Amino acid sequence: MTIDLNLYNVRTDLALEAQEMAAHGGPIPGVWSETENAGGVLVTRMQIQTDEGSQKIGKMKGHYVTLEVPELRDGDTDLQDRVATAFAREFEGFLSRIGVGPSSSVLIAGLGNWNVTPDALGPLVVENIMITRHYFELMPGDVSPGYRPVSAIAPGVMGTTGIESSDIVAGIAEKSKPDLIIAIDALAAKSLERVNTTIQIADTGIHPGSGIGNKRRGLTREILGVPVIAIGVPTVVYASTIVNNTLDMVFDHMKKQTDNTQPLFGVFGTMQEQERLQLVREVLQPLGHDLLVTPKEIDKFMEDIANIIASGLNAALHEAVDTNNVAAYTH
Repeated sequence: MTIDLNLYNVRTDLALEAQEMAAHGGPIPGVWSETENAGGVLVTRMQIQTDEGSQKIGKMKGHYVTLEVPELRDGDTDLQDRVATAFAREFEGFLSRIGVGPSSSVLIAGLGNWNVTPDALGPLVVENIMITRHYFELMPGDVSPGYRPVSAIAPGVMGTTGIESSDIVAGIAEKSKPDLIIAIDALAAKSLERVNTTIQIADTGIHPGSGIGNKRRGLTREILGVPVIAIGVPTVVYASTIVNNTLDMVFDHMKKQTDNTQPLFGVFGTMQEQERLQLVREVLQPLGHDLLVTPKEIDKFMEDIANIIASGLNAALHEAVDTNNVAAYTH
């Protein structure tokens, strides 16, 4: 019997991780990327340019920017301010690329379940966004220059509303007619190091629940009729992925101790990553143990990362907000 190993691919929402898995150390045709280290913030800009590149990576054609900051877990407020500033500058690049001007209206959709901490990123960001649309509607003559109409919604999840998030956002967009929709959601990662330390921006839209295997109607330009920029932070990783990563670290550690690892690892040491992951999942899934895992400090992490994203968005969306002092504009 032939087993389709694609069923056992490592699940990740990060285009950067998908590229790393597909590249195997070499370039991928149709995929361009560059990496820059700016004051402790590792910024990777990627463009999937062709259908071939999209198929190899498993991500839609478009632009992706990933900000990686492992030190975010230390709670350094100065670093958080620098990350928010870097995020604002990268996001401004997306606005410029898709032709969204300084007066264009924006609808922000904070996806996720506010009752489940690792899934509450969207609602937490919405709480800290500078909402201005009502001022433009009620007292347009009193609005100072440098601001744009911004509205926001946290539509909840299908399990609590009975309605697809995409349908809720589509209904609001039909009435309010924004020029841009920003969708914010929690993601799943392959790497433990990237959980709660990484932010991804993409102009390809978003599919709620895709990282945990749920097939849901997406928030994309094709569905909503306006450009959609997706912002995500990995907050969970699968237990099977953790086990697989741990095995890799054990193998690497033991190889540093001895050249003869065959007696230690046996057939395990000769298995490819997909084969090993298949075995781990075959053991864990029947027991119900292939859990979604999140760090124990998730409450503090979520608060910090939500403030960073909200600060960056406030600065990027409103010219009157100082990009170099974004932290002053959150609640």
